[in-house]
Amino acid sequence: MANQNSTSQNNGQVEKPEETTTILVLARHGNTTTTGKILPGRSAGLNLSTEGTAQAEAVAEQLAKLENIAAVYASPLERAQQTARPLASRLDMEIHTSELLYECDFGDWTGRELADLYKLQEWNQVQRSPSTFRFPNGESFMEMAARMAKFAELIQLNHRGKIVIAYSHADPIKTLLCSALGMHLDMFQRLVIDTCSVSAISFAAAGTLVLGSNWQRDFSIKVP
Repeated sequence: MANQNSTSQNNGQVEKPEETTTILVLARHGNTTTTGKILPGRSAGLNLSTEGTAQAEAVAEQLAKLENIAAVYASPLERAQQTARPLASRLDMEIHTSELLYECDFGDWTGRELADLYKLQEWNQVQRSPSTFRFPNGESFMEMAARMAKFAELIQLNHRGKIVIAYSHADPIKTLLCSALGMHLDMFQRLVIDTCSVSAISFAAAGTLVLGSNWQRDFSIKVP
């Protein structure tokens, strides 16, 4: 991977600064007993299921093969922390907890069954024009997208030229991918982020690239 940008003079000529690429790898947490059934949001005490624990171990085995990993971050929620733990253990690193990686605050919808939410008139707005929607007594999609963008900026500032692994949740990951792809936020529901899937974004002076999304098993991340 390229070294940090620098300029120097050699025989009266100024060398061009080297390109530095920072890669943010985003992993969704593993399965829980409520996955696909309930909108848990930021509810405390929700742990990985047996399947989710196995998923976390499997993705950690793959991610640990990457070189130049500078840090492991995770949402404060238990399911994200538990998914991050196997990788942090393999790398002998601490988990940096960031509230910027939190699940969306679903407000009054927190803990409700998805089958009931699908029947609400507001669900159509969530799917077709999320940029205009705020969850009752909760967060808007725009606010969620803004904090994920801030997280990406901090990673580029603090871990320049390195690889960072961040464990988060489906909707926050989708908003950041949507931004990196130059898509309007209203299109972010077209992206799929399965449990314990891996996505990767590279940031460089030449531009931002989505290296892949929703990887399930074998993958390799190469610096552009």
